[in-house]
Amino acid sequence: MTERTDGERDAILAALVPVVHGIAATFGPVCEVVLHDYRDPERSVVTVAGSVTGRTAGGAMSEIGLRVLARGDEAADELNYVTRTRNGTRVKSSTMVLRDSTGAVFGALCVNVDVGAVGRVQELLGALAGHAAEPAELPTTTFGNDIDSVVDALVDAHRSRQRGSWAELDRAERLELFGGLDARGVFAVRGAVEQVAARLGISRASAYHYLSQARAAHDTPTGGSA
Repeated sequence: MTERTDGERDAILAALVPVVHGIAATFGPVCEVVLHDYRDPERSVVTVAGSVTGRTAGGAMSEIGLRVLARGDEAADELNYVTRTRNGTRVKSSTMVLRDSTGAVFGALCVNVDVGAVGRVQELLGALAGHAAEPAELPTTTFGNDIDSVVDALVDAHRSRQRGSWAELDRAERLELFGGLDARGVFAVRGAVEQVAARLGISRASAYHYLSQARAAHDTPTGGSA
């Protein structure tokens, strides 16, 4: 990366800081706006206005940010998706990627709106009208200010879909676990392989082995010749 490119990216981020505060002020206390610099995943939050997910400046990127980071320059905006925080707050979010003049993705502008209050009103009105429905199950997203908590949450989420401890998994399931974590950007974080190894109770060498095998399996063509 050239010094000129770095300077351009810094200028874009600086120009967006007042935009972050302007959007949050416009929509009030139910809105949070977060500006990310993906050049430093462990401290990606440049500035934040509002308080929906508890993010603070200097905090780490979320699971969503890791997913965008994993997609690299192929990443696209993700608009109006609904998730919930680990404390149960229902959040509608939009993640808009930031690109420099070469088209390279280097950050994101994220808007989070607490829709829990709106949902509670809808449920109450539905109950009064006699046609209340069970709320849809929403995916849980970890919005942590440290990257370790985000990585741990992703490992735990993948393990919960498996059939037991690491020792009980067969080779295909182990490769699926590492492939899934890799696809969600976990291993783009410095020291993540060691952290995942410790979480699973395996050696660092074993973790690197399964990661390498998972990537090789992903890159191997499955079809015949054209």
